[in-house]
Amino acid sequence: MNLSIIGPGNVGLSLGKAFAAKGQPVLFGANDPAKYEAAVASVTGAQLATVAQAIEASDIVILAVPYAAAVDIAASRADWGGRILVDLTNPLAPGLAGLTIGTTTSGAEEIAKRARNARLVKAFNTTGVENMLNPHYAAGNVMMPVAGDDADARSKVIALATLLGLDAFDFGPLAGARFLEPLAMTWIYMAFKLGRGRDFGFGLLARR
Repeated sequence: MNLSIIGPGNVGLSLGKAFAAKGQPVLFGANDPAKYEAAVASVTGAQLATVAQAIEASDIVILAVPYAAAVDIAASRADWGGRILVDLTNPLAPGLAGLTIGTTTSGAEEIAKRARNARLVKAFNTTGVENMLNPHYAAGNVMMPVAGDDADARSKVIALATLLGLDAFDFGPLAGARFLEPLAMTWIYMAFKLGRGRDFGFGLLARR
């Protein structure tokens, strides 16, 4: 799969490194590519282009930017051409005080409204970047719910998450993002407000 990550910041670079370690080539997209040349050079085999070039070159595009920027990028194209657009953002309030969107809609659904002819999938938003790089704990692997209205798109993103070693599973339609974004806020609240730190993740326990 041709994979682009829009936003070579901390989250995007960490996710890119995780994919590169598993042999998945990554193309980063940035508004000012020259600014990120050194950072992207730290990701084995990664390439760097403008946002528009990265989108055009890929079948799967991951938005690793702040929520407001993701909304703008989604609306920037007249037609996404059926591409899979993966939203890992959370609509965070200033100071990590909570979410700006509640459970009657979600950030992912708002992005989907603007991303014309994209297959929007919510994933990679419910845990910290450290768990993308190493999802393994003694009790099991960090879980990764994947939500989207297109079953084929969901399955492809589940495969990407599984490649990283995450315990990925089908969370159904995109409306499920209304609950995944508060789950992300739970992780953030525990990590920063309660002082738990970032070295933990959520797992899925099942009686089989």
